[in-house]
Amino acid sequence: MKIFKEVFSWIIPIAIGLVVGFGIKQFVISADFVDGDSMQPNLQNKQMVVSLRTAKIHRNSVIVFNAHGEDPQATSKDYYVKRVIGLPGDTVRSHDGNIYVNHTKLYQGYISADQRTSGTGDWNLKSLSSHWVGDKQVTKIPKDKYFVLGDHRSISDDSRYWGFVDKDKIQGVTKAFPFQKKSHQINQAYKIGN
Repeated sequence: MKIFKEVFSWIIPIAIGLVVGFGIKQFVISADFVDGDSMQPNLQNKQMVVSLRTAKIHRNSVIVFNAHGEDPQATSKDYYVKRVIGLPGDTVRSHDGNIYVNHTKLYQGYISADQRTSGTGDWNLKSLSSHWVGDKQVTKIPKDKYFVLGDHRSISDDSRYWGFVDKDKIQGVTKAFPFQKKSHQINQAYKIGN
């Protein structure tokens, strides 16, 4: 009986810890690594980001979402990191390096003038949606959907090519670890020097 009590004295705290940890990961926060260059210069390949599942999504929020069913090329294991440009009910268009949401110019100081102009292109939702599999000929973002772009617009596979992100696919709003970005830049500088 004494051995039984001793075993349970350390099994129960471990089990409680696992349940709490799983609950936090499932409902509050999770950690992911960026895979690819579509969010440069703001997020680097292999940089860790934390997704806050309960955070409110705003324009210019960076989100992580399950891309399966959004991007026709994505598998069930593919998660993308992109920036929210348009919210449900918004109109979105791009012209001469500026993005307009509901006819108001969107702040894009987080990317270069080149990415804002040649990288983004000129379009509106109706012209983009004529090439999508679903949501044809839309002029406004539907309810519970978001329009997303990568920061490195010239290489990003995003809403311009496959459409909106469903609210149910969003894992959370991301926050990057700034110290990792700095260490990555140092590593890049070192690699360039060799």
